[in-house]
Amino acid sequence: MEEKQIFNEDPIATNEQVMHEDQVVNEEQREYSAKSDSSQEEKLNKEVAELKDKYLRLYSEFENYRRRTAKERLDLIKTASEDLMTEILPVVDDFERAFKAHQNETDASKVRNGNQLVFHKLLRILEQKGLKPMESLSGKPFDAETQEAITQIASPNEEMKGKVIDVIENGYTLGDKVIRFAKVVIGA
Repeated sequence: MEEKQIFNEDPIATNEQVMHEDQVVNEEQREYSAKSDSSQEEKLNKEVAELKDKYLRLYSEFENYRRRTAKERLDLIKTASEDLMTEILPVVDDFERAFKAHQNETDASKVRNGNQLVFHKLLRILEQKGLKPMESLSGKPFDAETQEAITQIASPNEEMKGKVIDVIENGYTLGDKVIRFAKVVIGA
């Protein structure tokens, strides 16, 4: 085997050569570093753009969902009473027939009985839909959750103080919710 000469005979040239090679390597490293920095920056910019796009799409989907549900809610509110109205229309027809029949009727009991029939038919329809009147409130303690005190009067006896003496207007519940408070007179 042939031995290679390790030492260069011109030591100055070698130092200059090494320095030149170091400069070239440093420049290449800077260029590579700049390229990797710019490629990393490009990568981050691309990722930011993708995330912005994803955010905008998600935001617009949510806005569309919100608008659609608001529209559906309004439509539901507009047509929610349609079922009830179609069931009440026969009662309205009964009232119209009763008015025509009462024009020539002289017997007040027949008129009253006819009105009671129509009234009870209306109550049955409303009860089927969940409406319930508050019953037998007289003599019971006043309840601010379900009743509205119109006035107070002197109670006929000591037991009736703070209790309902008279019901001016019935209260109604729909399910468990009070939709109209009973207007009552309480004893003082």
